[in-house]
Amino acid sequence: MGIFSRTRDIIAANVTDLLDKAEDPAKMIRMIIMEMEETLVEVRASAARTIADQKELRRSIVKLQRASADWEDKAELALSKDREDLAKAALVEKQKASGQAAQMQAEVDLLADSLTTYEKDIQKLEAKLREARGRQGALLQRLETANNRVRVGTVLKGERTQDAFSRFDLLERRVDDAEGRADSYQLGETKTLESQFAELQANDAVEAELVAMKNRLTDQSKKED
Repeated sequence: MGIFSRTRDIIAANVTDLLDKAEDPAKMIRMIIMEMEETLVEVRASAARTIADQKELRRSIVKLQRASADWEDKAELALSKDREDLAKAALVEKQKASGQAAQMQAEVDLLADSLTTYEKDIQKLEAKLREARGRQGALLQRLETANNRVRVGTVLKGERTQDAFSRFDLLERRVDDAEGRADSYQLGETKTLESQFAELQANDAVEAELVAMKNRLTDQSKKED
């Protein structure tokens, strides 16, 4: 990919800065995540090989320790039989086995240090990967929102929408015309004789109720005085 050159570059990287400088942030974040995933796989594979090497060395150390103990037993046996020459030879072999075991143990210790480093790197890589995936989710959400806004704007300003609203305006105008014609029939209508008497009766009823209310309020005022 060429974004990162090694594990340390990924760990030290500022994802936000990379995205801010990118012409296509969505594409950049996909590339970053892909390289992080590949690097994480490589680091895990290296850690697995280190663990396997440790196990193999420890098995060899156990064999050498057994051999050393066996040569010590043989040296004691040779001395008990007054064979000092054989005892010396056995002790030389014992020292060889012990030396090899010590050397292998030093290698195991170095591998343990490497494994500790791998473990820390894996934790940091996983944290960076979670960060990148989180940023990817936010970017995709923003991109989807922007695309939806573009689609809505296109629909609202499109010819089909404008044509539909024009049709609505025409329909409303037709309704207005129909209502206008209906209202026009009531203009200049002559009131019937019955409707005129009904209005007079309604007016009399109102007047009567008004007089009764005035009288009631006057009587109430006198009582209060």
